[in-house]
Amino acid sequence: MSLIQELGAQLRATSDELPTGLVTAAMEKLRSATEILMWVRETSVDPIGVPQLGNATEHAERAAAALRIAQDAIATYLTTVGLTGDAGAAPSGDWRAALEKTPQPADVSDAPPPAERLGPWWQQRVTELTGEPAPAESNDKKTDTAELLRNVASGVRAGDRARVGRDLHSVNASTGLALSAVTPPVLHRLAGDLLGHEPRPDDVARLRTAAEGRVRSLLPGTSPAVLETLIDRICRVPVTSGARPAGHPADNAVTASVLTGVLLARLGRDASALDPSAPEPLHRPAEPTDQR
Repeated sequence: MSLIQELGAQLRATSDELPTGLVTAAMEKLRSATEILMWVRETSVDPIGVPQLGNATEHAERAAAALRIAQDAIATYLTTVGLTGDAGAAPSGDWRAALEKTPQPADVSDAPPPAERLGPWWQQRVTELTGEPAPAESNDKKTDTAELLRNVASGVRAGDRARVGRDLHSVNASTGLALSAVTPPVLHRLAGDLLGHEPRPDDVARLRTAAEGRVRSLLPGTSPAVLETLIDRICRVPVTSGARPAGHPADNAVTASVLTGVLLARLGRDASALDPSAPEPLHRPAEPTDQR
């Protein structure tokens, strides 16, 4: 190996080891928490931490942007010195970091958390969105957010709205709301695979055409604005202050999980592709979107 090839290998390894995925996952969790608190604020004059979370989210966004700039600079340098023919950098691992289980401290008890005392509002909202009533008996099975996303995606691929409703009803609010933090990197990656390139603002119409009919059929109670917001975020459309009012936090979480299943179906993949330990899928040209 020549000196320039060794340098290129070291630079590529450095780029791959940058914690882009972890920072992105943390940023989405902060953004999700901010949205939930903003919704709660509608009935309270107390800011209850929203400004602080907003500042933390801004710092995380700047850190993620700086990491991406560093990776782009390394890629540009490698191209300049003629090393683009070497093995390319590994695909972005943001989605894997989002789906990884968060390790618990050693002193945390395995006992289940206390029951929620705010009433069954999560189940009520799922019923409004899906049109599927909550089961008469509660399901006490333990399901984490990543597993919930795979279950919902499987139901979406099968076109089974009743199954999607049952899976969403089977969890508590904290598990369901966490879908808002888990799904953004996953959706960005799936949309990029479908489009054949990194999603851009001019891809909004194409993604909308590919997804909105299926999302509407599975979630008849969701507002079109929720899907529009999700697609804008996937395509990195600049946010306009006050453009859309804050909606119910469950709407974003549920719609994002269903959209994940729709994009998987468009790519011909099943829910096992969302396992962080799964191998990278083989890429193929994007299929033309259904214009119906």
